[in-house]
Amino acid sequence: MAATTEKLSALKPAVAALDQISESEKNGFINLVSRYLSGEAEHVEWSKIQTPTDEIVVPYDTLTPLSDDPAETKSLLDKLVVLKLNGGLGTTMGCTGPKSVIEVRNGLTFLDLIVMQIENLNNKYGCKVPLLLMNSFNTHDDTLKIVEKYTNSNIEIHTFNQSQYPRLVVEDYLPLPSKGHAGKDGWYPPGHGDVFPSLKNSGKLDALLSQGKEYVFVANSDNLGAVVDLKILSHLIRNKNEYCMEVTPKTLADVKGGTLISYEGKVQLLEIAQVPDEHVGEFKSIEKFKIFNTNNLWVNLNAIKRLVEADALKMEIIPNPKEVDGIKVLQLETAAGAAIKFFDKAIGINVPRSRFLPVKATSDLLLVQSDLYTVVDGYVIRNEARKNPQNPSIELGPEFKKVGDFLSRFKSIPSIIDLDSLKVAGNVWFGVGIKLKGKVNITAGEKLEIPDGSVIENKDIKGPADL
Repeated sequence: MAATTEKLSALKPAVAALDQISESEKNGFINLVSRYLSGEAEHVEWSKIQTPTDEIVVPYDTLTPLSDDPAETKSLLDKLVVLKLNGGLGTTMGCTGPKSVIEVRNGLTFLDLIVMQIENLNNKYGCKVPLLLMNSFNTHDDTLKIVEKYTNSNIEIHTFNQSQYPRLVVEDYLPLPSKGHAGKDGWYPPGHGDVFPSLKNSGKLDALLSQGKEYVFVANSDNLGAVVDLKILSHLIRNKNEYCMEVTPKTLADVKGGTLISYEGKVQLLEIAQVPDEHVGEFKSIEKFKIFNTNNLWVNLNAIKRLVEADALKMEIIPNPKEVDGIKVLQLETAAGAAIKFFDKAIGINVPRSRFLPVKATSDLLLVQSDLYTVVDGYVIRNEARKNPQNPSIELGPEFKKVGDFLSRFKSIPSIIDLDSLKVAGNVWFGVGIKLKGKVNITAGEKLEIPDGSVIENKDIKGPADL
């Protein structure tokens, strides 16, 4: 304890001297570090974990159908705010700037599609659903420029920033910026769990409440499946659920995703980081833990205000070690999903897989740009000609990792309606009008060009002779 007190007493004046951030950011940061140092990391007692019942994780197909009355739909939408988490950069895909401006399809970006969807609702029902974008200091300036192009749209767009916290030097627990690292690499955004205090600190929360808004639908800006669902909203209002996490059945691709459990009478999120080592295998199996968190969240605005003001949202802290110029630093982060246990009548809803369509890598981009999907009014809709409910698994080699390289290697995106899996490794180039079916593996040592119009079904291709 003495060491902890010592670290904090050195940290407080160093943080107080940082003039780049607000008082609420300084307080939030000190609060987070002191919670971390006090070692309150909760370890879950494995024997107490129970599988949630259908009352706690509600099956989507048991939700009450919506009425056909447009006036009822409008009154639901009048209570809603859509918030997209827009703090991420497209660096993993070789892009600079916010990830939400990567072109997904037909020249449209994530943000274009989101705006089209909400505008479509506003026009159809005569309502005013606003869009909020939570930026980080990394995406703020670019996003402000980008949203200017929507000034004539029938949609109010608000942006606010999540907190900016100093990275902690591991050696002495002092802030990196106070050691001469004045640039962006001295700072970090503390995860999307920060959405709740940031909504309040930015003044947006009180403004929305004064307009009669009741619920916020929070989702990642790169999840193309996260569209407004009125059946969910109606269910929450009717049952006075303050918080809802959309979960969906786990496949082998999702074994690391957090899951919902019942624990000591409450619903809570269990993340892989909290799982004792000897149970990790069990956590990853899809027999015991059948669902995972999509990070589509529906939360009551009054409840957010109550809990933030009471400083009651103490989500599990995720330590994220990094290195800056050879200096070992620590980022302490929280996740919005972990807040579920603090809200009254919190539930999960087990939604169809179509509500989880994230684009994290170019392999995901291949799926959404292909004939598996079409875009209607901003909604990305799956092609009914695909009989298999699961998407094909796609693994592209490092040559395809950056969006620019990916686009230059495909003259056009192949047809993959009948594809089960695709693995591409090496210097491969695709022509126009190619069809891929079944299981296809393509490995090239030399440059390999797949000719226009090729149909490749259940093949291992190692060179031109195999085509």
